[in-house]
Amino acid sequence: MRFFLLISLLLSMVFSLALETQANENRPAYLEIKQTDEDTYNMVWKVPARGPEMRLNIHVQLPVGTEISQPTITEYVSNAFIDRSVFKKTGGLAGERIQISGLASVTSDVLVRIERLNGSIVIARLTPAAPSFIVSKVTDSIQVAKTYLLFGIEHILQGWDHLLFVACLAWIAGSWRRILVTITGFTIAHSVTLTLATLELVRLPLPPIEAAIALSIVFLAREIVLERRDTLTWRYPIAVSASFGLLHGFGFASALKDIGLPPTEIPAALFSFNVGVEIGQIIFVLGVVAFLSLWERMSKMTSSSPRWIARSERLLGYPVGSLAMLWTVERVANFT
Repeated sequence: MRFFLLISLLLSMVFSLALETQANENRPAYLEIKQTDEDTYNMVWKVPARGPEMRLNIHVQLPVGTEISQPTITEYVSNAFIDRSVFKKTGGLAGERIQISGLASVTSDVLVRIERLNGSIVIARLTPAAPSFIVSKVTDSIQVAKTYLLFGIEHILQGWDHLLFVACLAWIAGSWRRILVTITGFTIAHSVTLTLATLELVRLPLPPIEAAIALSIVFLAREIVLERRDTLTWRYPIAVSASFGLLHGFGFASALKDIGLPPTEIPAALFSFNVGVEIGQIIFVLGVVAFLSLWERMSKMTSSSPRWIARSERLLGYPVGSLAMLWTVERVANFT
């Protein structure tokens, strides 16, 4: 079983390194429109980039009759361009179409959040296949739940640090029963801090949290390298998964804060996002389980030395830890 997980971890590292070059483009763009009076709106348009000279070529197309009333102010922050502007639309945006041009030629999605004067929120998720939408007149609870559910799934499946941590946990847990218990502890723990942080009942700075998440992988990699199997981590992996799960929950919450929660649909949005994260995590774990079953069948047909396999498992802890340390250094560098 653990030899399969060695292969799984190796694939995770390869994919994470390959996707690192596309990470900025795969991040969703974000469009926020806030109504300030009957016909006036403040707009924030955040576009991912691969450096100050490599902005994604996607643009907001507002409805016909829209008038830009103040010059656009642009700043470059954390590998993204942020445009701030003010526009007027006589009669408001209800029933009007908003489109993102150029979306069909990139891999990024766009999260749209429109806040009306009465505090109600319109949420939409635009994709290359569906780059436009019509602003509804009322908040659609089903659309809100669907948008946040899909966002949760995408976030965890693109979060290679979280997935690598889960893979390490599964490796250490070993058996099916222990994997189930360990992952359940991780789920419960990060669900608690995700909720507390999103509702701003607990506030912690994000950069140290992200660095600590990377260090949690370093910790598990060290446990894998050690030949001892009598440590707390190996005997009770649920204790480690639950403890670090509290930390990872703050990381999930940071992604949710990027788009915010609709004031009139907070329970539905928060619950849907959390469910989406769990669905994505289950998909990953099931993929590990399916590959494991296949590997075990194939291993019975070979005469691989168990000693060689065990040694290879321990050696893989070094590149896992090295990758996690690289993430740690990068994230510590962002403290300023």
